[in-house]
Amino acid sequence: MNTQSNHTPRYVITAFSLALIAVVLNACSTLSSDEEAVATQSGAELWANNCSSCHNYRDPGAYTDAQWDVASMHMRIRANLTGPDYRAIRDFLKSSN
Repeated sequence: MNTQSNHTPRYVITAFSLALIAVVLNACSTLSSDEEAVATQSGAELWANNCSSCHNYRDPGAYTDAQWDVASMHMRIRANLTGPDYRAIRDFLKSSN
């Protein structure tokens, strides 16, 4: 009777999985040069560059934080904003509430 298995040892699969996760996380955390430049802009600057061409400035106190969350997520999709840009604009709009 053959006691040896033809299966890959678990430690090899675990090591490979951890290495793959590390590569994916590193790739996700690395910003391109364009994204780095945008990430350095404030929410107010991003709002002026992305939103003001269609929207007049509205008093941030006009909406609750929850309403700004909904409105800014809607506009993130419509305006194709990056995650960092969306969060900076949303935080800018919510900052005066």
